[in-house]
Amino acid sequence: MSREALIVVDMQRDFMPGGALPVPEGDKIITKVNQCIKKFQERGALVVATRDWHPENHISFKERGGPWPKHCVQNTPGAEFVVEIPENAAVISKATEPDKEAYSGFEDTELNEILQKNGVERVYVCGVATEYCVKATAMDALKLGYETCIIVDAIRGINPEGEKRALEELQKAGAKLVECEKL
Repeated sequence: MSREALIVVDMQRDFMPGGALPVPEGDKIITKVNQCIKKFQERGALVVATRDWHPENHISFKERGGPWPKHCVQNTPGAEFVVEIPENAAVISKATEPDKEAYSGFEDTELNEILQKNGVERVYVCGVATEYCVKATAMDALKLGYETCIIVDAIRGINPEGEKRALEELQKAGAKLVECEKL
């Protein structure tokens, strides 16, 4: 059994250009994320896909005083994945409660239990957006004791400065930066 897992963070239509809350050039990493997924599948490693799965009236939406436009509403086209998620992947829905925000794939989900059940010791994180859900998920993985690697050619941030700061914080906390090609 593989001791590693790939965590694909929020690769959803609403976070791509043209979506409700686009990450600039988020679509440019789709091919790379798909390559990473394929590599982990071929190694027999666990693939996990996190997704925002908001109810219509989520607290993060501007209509409720939150910072974001309505996005990734449950069972809408905007919440669909834009990468090839394998049938045997674990899909983790986050921020599903109307009055509770969640950026990390670990927050109020079964992600940690799934990783433990599968004997995972090292996680590789990719997806969007670097400064928000990628960072929060990776920081929680570190806090939970997982060796944590960020796949730098398979992430995308909102802006270069924010992405750089997030990666520096992650490295300071113990994350390693890797490239998909070298996995």
